[in-house]
Amino acid sequence: MTATSGVIYIKGLAQPLLADGSVTSAQGFRAGALAAGIKASGKPDLGIWAADVECVAAATFTPNKFPAAPVVLSRTRLDAADGRAQAVVFNAGNANACNGRQGLSDATETTRLAAEKLGISPDLVLVASTGIIGVPMPMERVRQGIPRLELRSDAGNAAAQAIMTTDTRPKESAIAIEIGGKEVRIGAMTKGVGMIHPNMATMLAFIGTDANLDKRFARTALKRAVDRTFNMITVDGDTSTNDSCFLLANGLSGAPTLAASSADAERFAEALEAVCTDLARKMAADGEGASKLLQVDVTGAATEADARAAARAVVGSSLVKAALHGEDPNWGRIFAAVGNSSAKVDASRAALWIGSVQVARDGIGTGVSKDEARAQMHGAEVQMRVDLGLGSSEARAWGCDLTEAYVVENSSYST
Repeated sequence: MTATSGVIYIKGLAQPLLADGSVTSAQGFRAGALAAGIKASGKPDLGIWAADVECVAAATFTPNKFPAAPVVLSRTRLDAADGRAQAVVFNAGNANACNGRQGLSDATETTRLAAEKLGISPDLVLVASTGIIGVPMPMERVRQGIPRLELRSDAGNAAAQAIMTTDTRPKESAIAIEIGGKEVRIGAMTKGVGMIHPNMATMLAFIGTDANLDKRFARTALKRAVDRTFNMITVDGDTSTNDSCFLLANGLSGAPTLAASSADAERFAEALEAVCTDLARKMAADGEGASKLLQVDVTGAATEADARAAARAVVGSSLVKAALHGEDPNWGRIFAAVGNSSAKVDASRAALWIGSVQVARDGIGTGVSKDEARAQMHGAEVQMRVDLGLGSSEARAWGCDLTEAYVVENSSYST
């Protein structure tokens, strides 16, 4: 990764990223955050991210059968408003999940308070929460905190810090591209390092753009980006009750409206995917207790769905993750994970690389020394590639190692 003239170049990404990118990098977005006392640590835990005007909105949410109140309310709001929204009010330290009717009432009141602060209709305010499950929301702290929020266009980093729970660092990204002779920006922030195994959603993600998007294109572009990035990471195989990913497009760049058939539609979709890829890598690298980021490429698959399934199986395998931590090139575990997935594979043609070293060919070991393979597992990032021997489809997934620190972190989370 190299930085030049205010942009960051990341190997594998088609577009350079803005070096100082945040969720308020696009025109017409503001944010505010403060410590309301929801977290016991006293760190920032409450905030609002808002656009200056009503936006085209799209979102993906957790498929967990115990959806948190913020997920239920935000999904309902977007459906009722036909994909329009202007703000998201958020908190960390309390998930407001499994709280029954009171939880939904508290989420609704939180959006009403945010709407009053912004001077807009509550119907245009979405809500996101993260933290411990099954504990009532401390609404008095929310009621006292929201009126004190100060929203600014330079407060993106403060907002990213306020959504952190066990994250060790904020996760932000942004990009600038040209659409119809106008500069268009996409800025985003995410959180999530534990209970990470998204499926049609992500932990918490906020993506703002000043592009002018047709609502159908907004939905399809977001779904494609999420499927290829956030849905391809795992830390521990658990999908949260609160996963939400929001995209707001305010159109303030003045660029022409983008629909799926537009000449610049693919350019925007690639830029959106670049931002989400950057954030997905950052979440996997910051997995609870993690010391290594794992990137797995699957090639030679019969279909993209097979490639995705195989890649997710490898990064999600506890045995692979433990071997990664110990820098043990036990390549049989990788083949076993692929074989346990739903992906079709030709076992007589399958091949495997750890870093640049090929450890298996035609389904059997190459005889390379363990020391040579182990050397590829040193450092903070390890790459593997599996070829399924069947076709031309491919996919990429990210994960992390499984360490003692993960067990320590999660053995006393609620106490």
